[in-house]
Amino acid sequence: MSRRDKNKADPAASLSVGDGGQHLIHLRGVEKTYRTAAGGFTALRGIDLEVDPGEFVAVIGKSGSGKSTLINMITGIDRPTLGEVWVNGTGVHKLNEGQLAAWRGRSVGLIFQFFQLLPTLTVVENVLLPMDFCNMYERKERPDRAMHLLEQMELADQAHKMPATLSGGQQQRVAIARALANDPPIVVADEPTGNLDSKTATSVFALFERLVSEGKTILMVTHDRDLAERVSRTVIISDGEIIEQYLAETFPALDEGQLARVTRQIERRRVQPGAILIEEGCPPDAFYIVTKGEVEIHLRARDGQEFVVARHGPGYYVGEVELLRGGNAIATVRASAEHGAEVAILSPDEFCELIGESEATRALVERVALQRLAENVASRSA
Repeated sequence: MSRRDKNKADPAASLSVGDGGQHLIHLRGVEKTYRTAAGGFTALRGIDLEVDPGEFVAVIGKSGSGKSTLINMITGIDRPTLGEVWVNGTGVHKLNEGQLAAWRGRSVGLIFQFFQLLPTLTVVENVLLPMDFCNMYERKERPDRAMHLLEQMELADQAHKMPATLSGGQQQRVAIARALANDPPIVVADEPTGNLDSKTATSVFALFERLVSEGKTILMVTHDRDLAERVSRTVIISDGEIIEQYLAETFPALDEGQLARVTRQIERRRVQPGAILIEEGCPPDAFYIVTKGEVEIHLRARDGQEFVVARHGPGYYVGEVELLRGGNAIATVRASAEHGAEVAILSPDEFCELIGESEATRALVERVALQRLAENVASRSA
C-alpha cells in the first residue's frame, strides 16, 4: 500500500533537517506573548520539552496555565514568539502557512473535546477527509483504509450515518479514527474526554493506551487527574512554565508557585553509565532526583569491594540523608551500568532553603531519610 501519492511533494520536506536531535518532539526556549489592549501577555515562558517515540504524555494544569498554547506550538496551530519547535525532525517554527497545513495533515493527528466532525459528511467521509486533503494513499485504497479504522473503533456499522445520530462516545471514536487516517507518528488530544461521562471517558482512554502499545506517541491535555496518573509521563504547567514532574512528586506539600521557582533553579545533567553521583565516605555535593534511566546503590564490603543493594528509576532521590544530618555519604550512588541516568540537581543551599519553607516537606524527607538509614544498616548486616 502506498502511503502517499508520490507525485505530490511534501512542502515541508526542505525544512526537515533533523535538528531536533533524537527526540520526536523537542521544544527549546519557547516563549509565546500575545499583544492585548492592556499590553503584552506571556502565555509560555522559556519552555524546554522533550518527548520520545512511544511515550504517552499528559499535559495538566489549571485553566489559563498555558496547556492549550503549548499544544498549539507543537501542532503548528500557533507560532512561538521566541524559541524553536522541532517535531519528527521538522522545524515547525520555520514553516510558512501553506507548509504548516501540509505538514500537519501528514504528521499530527488532532483530537478535540467537541469532536469537530463535519456534520454534513457521513462518518466514513469524515475519516476519508484527511487522506483526500493530503493526497495520502492511492485513491482506490482510501475507502478500505477508512473502513478498517472504523472497524478498529468498533464503528463499521455506523459508517454511513451522519455524526449527529451517534452518541458522544461514538463521535469521539470517529474523531480518533480520523486522527489516525494518515498514520501520523504523533496524536495530540486536547481534553478528549472532557465532554464524556466517566464510563465513556475510560473507554476512550483505553483506546489511547492500545495505540501507545502499538507504537503511537500521544500528548493529551486533560483536567482529569485520575487519567493523568495512568500515563507514562506528566507535564505540569503553571503560569506558562513547566514544573519538573518528579520535583512535584518528591515535594507534594509545595504549592505551584514554589514548585515553579524551584524548577527554575534545577540543573539537569546526563550521567554516563557507571559514573558516580555520590561516593560513600565523602560529603554529597548536591540533592539529586532521577528523571530518566536508573541509579544503583552500592555499599562497600569489609574487603573494600562494592556490591549493589538496590536499583531505582525515575522519581527516586538521593543525598537527602547527609544534607539533613551532615556528615559523609552512607552509600555510593552510581548511574546504571547499562543505560546511565538523567538527574535534576539542587545545590545544598537550595535544598535546605526548600525544606525550610515547609514543615510538611521537611517531615516527609526526614521520614524517608530515617527509613533509608535503617535499610543501610540492615543491608550491611545481611
